[in-house]
Amino acid sequence: MYIIRESFTAKPGMASKLAKMMKEINSDPKMSTRIKTKVMTDAVGNFNTVVMETEVAEFSEFEKMMKEYASRTDIHEKMKGYTDMYVTGKREIFQLV
Repeated sequence: MYIIRESFTAKPGMASKLAKMMKEINSDPKMSTRIKTKVMTDAVGNFNTVVMETEVAEFSEFEKMMKEYASRTDIHEKMKGYTDMYVTGKREIFQLV
């Protein structure tokens, strides 16, 4: 089992918009139901933080999902401008033990 955590520091006033966009994309019924994703915003800690956490049984499922995202024009259209909403971001990949 793997947890992929993508953390973003949003520009002021953009955290909720970025989180909403990510949640909308990940609730797409066309995406695999085996992939569990949640989107979170800061309650305590650094301001304007948006975290998307994805849980997959095998890392290959995440790779498949990323390839699918890259090939779908509807997702490109929905995500248009998302890179303008954040200052920095990072991806961490954890294996559950």
